Amino acid sequence: MSNFCSLTTSTLHYNLVNGIGDAASTNVANELGAGNPRGAHDSASAAVIIAAVESVIVSSTLFLSRNVWPYAYSNVEEVTRYVTKMTPILCISILMDSFVIVLSGIVRGTGWQKTGAYVNIASYYIIGIPIGLLLCFHLHFNGKGLWAGLVSGSTLQTLILFLVVGFTNWTKEANKARERILDEKV
Repeated sequence: MSNFCSLTTSTLHYNLVNGIGDAASTNVANELGAGNPRGAHDSASAAVIIAAVESVIVSSTLFLSRNVWPYAYSNVEEVTRYVTKMTPILCISILMDSFVIVLSGIVRGTGWQKTGAYVNIASYYIIGIPIGLLLCFHLHFNGKGLWAGLVSGSTLQTLILFLVVGFTNWTKEANKARERILDEKV
């Protein structure tokens, strides 16, 4: 039940921040297609800043109400206590997931879907899930361990995508986008 509370809260937050990621993807793609590397860079930067502010507000609110919000899901004292203990991990998850969603949108808008897929597979399937299983079952951290494994995967994905986006040559990407557009017209 406690993982249900965390997962439901995380999903509600995902729906909010997913719109920011989709908008970032569209804006970056449009700016690159228009041959405007500065606009693509500014759109990417704005999306990351919005995600940072939004996730800090949501995580802070959730953390400050950690003794109250579990009651939205259950009146069972054992469940609400466990959810309260999981809240710090959930708050970190919300922070990391916000960045992952927005950075993934930027990567998609740049046309690097394969890069995003490889980073996702490596982060979750090679790192996050094994760590979660180890913490949950071998070290007996239970739901907190499983959630911590997923957070480690999203943290790694965030770091890698920050590097990918941070080192993007926006002028080169705008030129590549223009070439693709011209190739389609011919």
